Amino acid sequence: MAYLNDNYLKLKAGYLFPEIGRRVRVFCEQNPEPAKRLIRCGIGDVTEPLPPAVTAALHKAVDEMGVRDSFKGYGPEQGYEWLRAAIAQNDFRAHGLDVADDEIFVSDGSKCDCGNILDILGHQNRLAISDPVYPVYVDTNVMAGHTGDANDAGAYAGLIYLPCTPQNGFIPEPPAEHADVIYLCSPNNPTGASANRAQLEAWVKYALAHQSVILYDAAYEAYISEPGVPHSIYEIPGARDCAIEFRSFSKNGGFTGTRCAFTVVPKTLLASTSTGERKPLHPLWLRRTTTKFNGVSYIVQRAAEALYSLDGKAQTRALIEHYMGNARVLTAGARAAGLTVFGGVNAPYIWVQCPKGLTSWQAFDKILGEANVVITPGSGFGSKGEGYFRVSSFNSRANAEEVARRFQALKW
Repeated sequence: MAYLNDNYLKLKAGYLFPEIGRRVRVFCEQNPEPAKRLIRCGIGDVTEPLPPAVTAALHKAVDEMGVRDSFKGYGPEQGYEWLRAAIAQNDFRAHGLDVADDEIFVSDGSKCDCGNILDILGHQNRLAISDPVYPVYVDTNVMAGHTGDANDAGAYAGLIYLPCTPQNGFIPEPPAEHADVIYLCSPNNPTGASANRAQLEAWVKYALAHQSVILYDAAYEAYISEPGVPHSIYEIPGARDCAIEFRSFSKNGGFTGTRCAFTVVPKTLLASTSTGERKPLHPLWLRRTTTKFNGVSYIVQRAAEALYSLDGKAQTRALIEHYMGNARVLTAGARAAGLTVFGGVNAPYIWVQCPKGLTSWQAFDKILGEANVVITPGSGFGSKGEGYFRVSSFNSRANAEEVARRFQALKW
């Protein structure tokens, strides 16, 4: 007899974004004319073409693959040395941060890495997770058997939920109790909030005192524009001894369909064995990567390398400015409609409070049905997300301006 993984049966009815897709399909089938004017501001998928420097690198790499002398087969599972060097130099050492080339692990997405990192972390860890939160952090731990069942509010037993509210600027504070592994995301998905230096210093101090590991998701760091907001956890002294950082080329370089990201695992980062010995995590992640992963394709890695060229950097900045311009348009439109808005300054998301006591899904249905706009209900990100919805600025400027107009035309 073959047994299934019972932990999957503890998952809530549907992952947030498939449920959004289902509701949108039903709406389009039942309302063919309004469906023609549908604008999607839900899932955080980019819309603009890849930067020219990237497409040029792709074409060149494809041509190389068509010639015996320059053809590439299996590459290093952890990434080609030239890409790891470019990442370490441009994203870290150029900013005074001590990150070695071989502490970079290239992958096909930070979403994958945030889940796969559990392979090298013990089942007995007590986990602290923000609420609201990117659902992958919670669901992958449920799948791995690190939680109990969910209650009626959707909270899983065994997790420490860190409330993120307007009162704390949607940035979680270290708990009074002990946590072994902490998930932090800044700039934050879904709220758009970003942690300042003092807030990250408090977390690093907590982690060092508790011998905890911080899993720091910095997928949106390229969108930070305000001074005093760290781009990396490693800007905080001591963070190399307590933090793993995840980054992605998806949102800065438009690689959502191309797939490339990286994870930083410092060699000085230790965790405990079941007998209490302190051992480094770096060799474990290296072993996991070389055992379970065959690496990102040569073609895509050359494309990622091109983002660090002079042209690539300029084109990336232009992409980010485009999306943040959309965020400003959407923020202004929502506020003109009388809505309370957070985020949209250091991140491409705005976090909007539902009006007149509407639930998140009621707001979703109203905005879909009356404005023909797809947003993301906040309750899908956790209990503290109830009463809010997220609007993505990944779109054309014309669409952003039209959504702003439609928000103002809604009768709340």
